[in-house]
Amino acid sequence: MTDTFELDISRIRDEARQKIDEGAVTSGNALDLERLIDILNQVVATEIVCHLRYSQNAIVASGIDRAQVAAEFAEHAAEELQHGQRAAERINQLGGTPDMNPATLTERSHTDYVATDPTDLERMLRENLVAERIVITTYQEIARWIGDADPTTRRVMESILEEEEEHADDLSDLLGM
Repeated sequence: MTDTFELDISRIRDEARQKIDEGAVTSGNALDLERLIDILNQVVATEIVCHLRYSQNAIVASGIDRAQVAAEFAEHAAEELQHGQRAAERINQLGGTPDMNPATLTERSHTDYVATDPTDLERMLRENLVAERIVITTYQEIARWIGDADPTTRRVMESILEEEEEHADDLSDLLGM
């Protein structure tokens, strides 16, 4: 291998001192921050909508398999809330403001909030699986778009994506797929 790795520590130190007011954002962040923050706010909205849908489903679910399905919905609801908080924390680190305005959540969310009959557990499971599949696809695209331009945000998205894939697998299992 002919490439050598060298760090210009003097330049890095000088830049860190000169741009201290930019917090965690350094010249290594190569993306349009305004666009990235907008996309992360869409993620926040999506996760809050998913949290609300799962929470509502966990509370109202009824029928013979209610206990098992409601427990899964409650677990997913808690994890979706954590996902939204992680995306919001990253927005804050990037110098933006997380948008949790309830009036615009559904407009910014990638998924829909679908209310179902409390006795139709299969439809609840299917609607949540559709939502997970939407989230998986959009988060994959976001992670690819970020690429190497912002490794920290990409890792946040990839860690959320991993858990969303687990949710989809859980729902598929409950549906017997």
